[in-house]
Amino acid sequence: MTSTEHNYTNQLIHENSPYLLQHAHNPVNWYPWGQEALNKARRENKNILISIGYAACHWCHVMEHECFEDEEVAKYMNEHFVAIKVDREERPDIDQIYMTAVQLLTERGGWPLNCLTLPDGRPIYGGTYFPKAQWLDMLSQVSDFITKNPDKAEEQAKSLTEGIRNNEMIYTDAISEKPEVTLTDLEDTFYYFKSSLDLKNGGYVNAPKFPMPGSLMFLLHFYHLTDNKEALKAVTTTLNKMAAGGIYDQIGGGFSRYSTDEIWKVPHFEKMLYDNGQLVSLYAAAYQQTQNLTYKTVVVETLDFINRELTSAEGGFYSSLDADSEGVEGKFYVWTQSEIKQVLGEDAELIQDYYHVTEKGNWEKSWNILHKTGNDTDFAAKHNITESQLTEYISNAKQKLLAERSMRVRPALDDKILTSWNALMLKGYCDAYRAFDKPEYLQAALKNAGFLCRNLKSTDNGLFRNYKNGKASIPAFLDDYAFTIQAFISLYQVTFDEQWMKEALQLTEYAFAHFFDSTSGMFFYTSDTDPELIARKMEISDNVIPSSNSEMAKNLFILSRYYYNDSFSKIALNMLNNVRAHAKNGGIYYANWDILLGWFAREPFEIAIVGDDFESKRKEFEKHYLPHVFLSGGKHESALPLLEGKLREGETTIYVCQNESCKQPVHDVSEALKQI
Repeated sequence: MTSTEHNYTNQLIHENSPYLLQHAHNPVNWYPWGQEALNKARRENKNILISIGYAACHWCHVMEHECFEDEEVAKYMNEHFVAIKVDREERPDIDQIYMTAVQLLTERGGWPLNCLTLPDGRPIYGGTYFPKAQWLDMLSQVSDFITKNPDKAEEQAKSLTEGIRNNEMIYTDAISEKPEVTLTDLEDTFYYFKSSLDLKNGGYVNAPKFPMPGSLMFLLHFYHLTDNKEALKAVTTTLNKMAAGGIYDQIGGGFSRYSTDEIWKVPHFEKMLYDNGQLVSLYAAAYQQTQNLTYKTVVVETLDFINRELTSAEGGFYSSLDADSEGVEGKFYVWTQSEIKQVLGEDAELIQDYYHVTEKGNWEKSWNILHKTGNDTDFAAKHNITESQLTEYISNAKQKLLAERSMRVRPALDDKILTSWNALMLKGYCDAYRAFDKPEYLQAALKNAGFLCRNLKSTDNGLFRNYKNGKASIPAFLDDYAFTIQAFISLYQVTFDEQWMKEALQLTEYAFAHFFDSTSGMFFYTSDTDPELIARKMEISDNVIPSSNSEMAKNLFILSRYYYNDSFSKIALNMLNNVRAHAKNGGIYYANWDILLGWFAREPFEIAIVGDDFESKRKEFEKHYLPHVFLSGGKHESALPLLEGKLREGETTIYVCQNESCKQPVHDVSEALKQI
């Protein structure tokens, strides 16, 4: 459908973002973020309305329908404001600023995010979702307040902007001396985790429940270092409950964004690339630790989903799938009992029992969310079949139901490609290859890495944030660099191809040149070449996605071990010291920092495998969960300091090194494992 067939078309029609294009035919005269809109506000002395969301956001769609498609609302907005629409996934820098403003004002946040500002972009008021009447009332009240009380409005804007600038900023001196990090620090950290753990249902207490892969990865690291059984139980309980719940797509694989309840049954059905990339890494690591075959199944099915539904022909990964189809949340994923019977015939009764399908439905209306409870051993005994027979029944049923489901109206796809999220998925493929040695996983990782280098890397070794329709347009942010560096390091670790270490080092050098703050020793979220916003922020605390500063600090630590670069190690330690008090008592919101804390508490090992048979020995190591081991090697001379002078002709040798000192070389992996 062309723009001439719509009643309205606004400035968003020229954008690539699927979220912005969704609003291109609203009667609201939306502008994308940019100088045209900002200049218009200043020139006409009009206040700005900034509305931020993303394509898979259910409540964003609801507010669009109730407010932004409404001509009465649009008339008021167009008359009193310059209206700007922002895709938070493309412009997290803008989202970060105005989300902070709304949180300072209301002590809560979320999307859709709506913020009213003065003509210069400084915020006055904001909130999240508003129904029509409340929206119009709020717009009117704020407009009147600004008009009638310009001095108070100026004071409010000044105060809020100052709060934004100070929020999550580090101002300490670049050199901060603190006591040595010990395992006691880690044990203190776990103490603060314990109070929030739900050891019955998994995850963290209360609902809604979000998968927090970084925090669970820390707990797995913590168990490896301390043998704390409670930490391992927290991880395995969560992974087991999530894999059995409705948050996991039992038919097609992959995870939804979060569960609305405490038992992971009812998801918010949108599927995000960043969740699935991190969860693949987590389940793969947990499999290495526990050898639980359920974790392998989850990884295999999730990567099948990624390959089937979120991978471009060029090897890039798309951003998300919507929660809604045909205007109804979850409709694509749920089943009535009659639908199950029609598809499965004589096998329907067993499958209904297995997934708790009832005639009345276990969710809204007569719909059923497929989920499991109990264990397969007991279920097979109940139905007088063997576990292998049950596995076959389930596998056949999944294939039939997936084929049937594929004929439904699909949720909308957000087909933009984001660098940082692609890097998380790239690392997921690397970690799955480590755990399961499936060549197709390595090929997918290499294809994606090549895609990123060809399409999202600039000639000066910088990165772009986004890619769609053959175009990359937005300069990258710190998370794009941090996660891409980590992904390339991971790719080196599973291939020993030094091209990827060189790529990681080049990106690190670029980040230092354009993001590093020499005063605090931290990194800004935006580059010094980006257009100036009302605040230049740092991203410090971890969330569903780890913070860019914690990931950069981890990268510097790892690179310091491969390149014997003491300055990288000192900067990483200083970054950790800047947040150390928070890292110890901040629980899940400093979990990625806590992994770094663990590396400083117990020095990792660098293992060099050199010689013709390096690959088989690398794979032997990967059968184990070794978060405190950094692998390197190959069969040729290397530029990496760690590998210099270690190649011996005619034999494959393993060196276990620590603190730039190597133990007696051995030839068997079992002997090397004894040394660590």
